[in-house]
Amino acid sequence: MKKLFIVAITALGFTFAAQAQDAATSTNGGQTAQGKWLIEANTGFGSASAANTGFSLTSVDGNTSWNLGAEGGYFVADDLAVKVGLGYGDNGSDGPASSTFSYKVGAKYYIASMIPVQVDYSGASIKDFDENPSYLGLQGGYAIFLGENVSIEPGLRYDISMNDDYSDEGIFQVRIGFALHF
Repeated sequence: MKKLFIVAITALGFTFAAQAQDAATSTNGGQTAQGKWLIEANTGFGSASAANTGFSLTSVDGNTSWNLGAEGGYFVADDLAVKVGLGYGDNGSDGPASSTFSYKVGAKYYIASMIPVQVDYSGASIKDFDENPSYLGLQGGYAIFLGENVSIEPGLRYDISMNDDYSDEGIFQVRIGFALHF
């Protein structure tokens, strides 16, 4: 049932994006025009995903975990970018320390050139773990363009676990993204 839900949501998202592309008009000075590049750094609030390509720093009871990452994309059509992301993190020194290498591949579409929706697949390789997480990510928000090259993109994200042996729980986050467009 969960996989059927994932397929239905993904198909609905791509259908909606295709229809919106036909109706969209460029209102942002061309930051999301075909041939442009995108570099993003994201922060997340809420439950942390084990496959993180953003920035995070958490300290609980003397145990500090951190992650550094970024995402990049290329606009293959007006308002539609294909993206990749990489991240590296450490869970801290309380108990056995585990380093994590994360990756992400996906597509981001800007409805009316200002409402970003994203579908992606992300995963992680965690040192000394037998099972590693993988997620189908769904994200939406609003792009606030601060001139021709910078945007701030607050939004919501939900990661659906694709590896039930690692975790069968989804992860909800409130995110703030910072993007460079060139």
